[in-house]
Amino acid sequence: MDCIDTTYVSYVGQYVSRFEDEVRQLTGARYAIAVSTGTAALHVALLLAEVAPGDEVITQPLTFIATANAISYCG
Repeated sequence: MDCIDTTYVSYVGQYVSRFEDEVRQLTGARYAIAVSTGTAALHVALLLAEVAPGDEVITQPLTFIATANAISYCG
């Protein structure tokens, strides 16, 4: 609540680190990464899947541009 009470808004800093730690502990995951957009989340997921230039990525035709952008960011 301190973060909300102070109106501190950022994508980095102590509150983000604490949030990531709490998510990691809650889920039992080794790592947790907070991102600010769905595009960033898709990009991180593709990087973790080791998608690289020359790979074929299949997606559905009815989607938001973020899907194609995240794939494009991987090369």
